[in-house]
Amino acid sequence: MARERVVVVGGGLTAARAVESMREHDVDDEIVVVTEERRLPYERPPLSKGYLEGDDPSSAIYPLDAAWYRDHDVDVRRGVRATALDVGTRTLATDAGELAWDRLLIATGATARRFEGPGAGLRGVHLLRSLPDATRLRTALRAGDRRVVVIGSSWIGLEVAAAARGYGDPVTVLGRSEAPLVGAVGRELGGMFADLHREHDVEMRTEVAVSAIEGEQGRVRGVVLSTGEEVPADLVVVGIGATPNVGLAASARLTVDDGIVTDAAFRTSADGVYAAGDVANVFNPTLGHRLRVEHWANADASGRAVGRVLAGEELEYDEIPYFYTDQYDLGMEYSGYGELADRADLVVRGDLAARECVAFWLLDRRVVAGMNVNVWDVNDEVQRLIRARVAVDPAALADPDVPLSEIGAAA
Repeated sequence: MARERVVVVGGGLTAARAVESMREHDVDDEIVVVTEERRLPYERPPLSKGYLEGDDPSSAIYPLDAAWYRDHDVDVRRGVRATALDVGTRTLATDAGELAWDRLLIATGATARRFEGPGAGLRGVHLLRSLPDATRLRTALRAGDRRVVVIGSSWIGLEVAAAARGYGDPVTVLGRSEAPLVGAVGRELGGMFADLHREHDVEMRTEVAVSAIEGEQGRVRGVVLSTGEEVPADLVVVGIGATPNVGLAASARLTVDDGIVTDAAFRTSADGVYAAGDVANVFNPTLGHRLRVEHWANADASGRAVGRVLAGEELEYDEIPYFYTDQYDLGMEYSGYGELADRADLVVRGDLAARECVAFWLLDRRVVAGMNVNVWDVNDEVQRLIRARVAVDPAALADPDVPLSEIGAAA
């Protein structure tokens, strides 16, 4: 039987894990990866963590090296931009010519949102999404004594703030909410992160809105708030979220709604076309509706899972969303469903003030999310409690003397 061709569009971790998973599951078809970037597929967390801080080399971002792709007969076409998808003829148009496919995976990820107000194009205004972005920002921060203003109190924004303080740069963070990360972890835990940064001499400004970025001779000078106040800046980092890259899907008239809509096996509305990673809005059987997740663990896990699907396996993707951060001396892991945690009760095990604790969100006495802060080797238990969906005793959950392994185990 003739070999089919599987085309993967994207240059991130999802693409790398998908092709790796296909080969691990004995897919002998031709595999072609098309990536707009001029480098092998890479992962992004180090860009705002170890690489930005200067601790990790650029090689640390590659999950698979060139030898792996060569040895496993995977054709990576770098610097090639996919421009249109025709599901009728099963062809992919690129700026290097047309490419036929039998099965196709869209793993195009997301693009960092730009500031929409005046001054967004000034020199000294940075986004952080790609390796070149991180290299430019690291070079600028390394100079030291640069007044850094971060627009947005997101995970990326706070990690950039921590990196900038490591280089000795004065930092101001401008956030719209009453505390950073309120949408992700709530006011109380968000306040913990605000205190952490203030202890490291970051000026945390909350409940402020930015109206413009001011400049002189084409270079940034400051950030103007809606009140008219100008916050001086030599360097501005915009960290206000990301937008899924759905252009290719739209060109093929696939169903798009906050990402490319798929079922629980990553199948899109077109036969033979799949989507995974940041760009995909995947049906979640646990929640009973679609869920789009932008974190590293989803790129990793969904890439591996869609590789199994492309290898012919039947599955329903039901991984619990997971993410982590490292800021100063704080390390954190979070597992769970944020939309459920928004209306859940918070239970803390350990010392929140000392930033050594495990926080749980309980909805109808069932754990829907958990976050460990400077407490390790508990994430498996947190995920077990979420999956169990059984009522637990909040007092036992809060008591460090009661092993987590005993809670909910008998149910």
